Amino acid sequence: MNRRLTPFLLISALLLSANVMAAAPKFKVKNNSPAVLIDDASATAIWLETLPEKLAKQYPVKKWGYLSEVNGGFDEHKVCVVAARAMMVPVSGKNFIYEPKKTAVTLGTQAGATAEQCNALTKAKLKEAVHAIVAALD
Repeated sequence: MNRRLTPFLLISALLLSANVMAAAPKFKVKNNSPAVLIDDASATAIWLETLPEKLAKQYPVKKWGYLSEVNGGFDEHKVCVVAARAMMVPVSGKNFIYEPKKTAVTLGTQAGATAEQCNALTKAKLKEAVHAIVAALD
């Protein structure tokens, strides 16, 4: 084998292997919830651990984003009340367009809950809503 071709073949092989191992898609996720109920990092983590990579082929990440809204808190009887909504919405650049293609809403209550238990309920209900969106898109 010609010694001059060896570096060329090595570089070609490296480039080919880099293309085969494509990076995971960067889903666009936004949280429109009060931080006291669920912080942005927690909401984003729920989305990213649930969204399958194959979804990016059906719904390109340049065109679609995922939006969460959680509302609620404690009522006058100290009952934790939570409504979690997960949506798939179109995006334009970095902007989310509030015209949901798919929406899922989950509701939950817990009497006598502590603030930590209410936060746990919030996360559980958002997970349910996100799973419902993914199921509807598969």
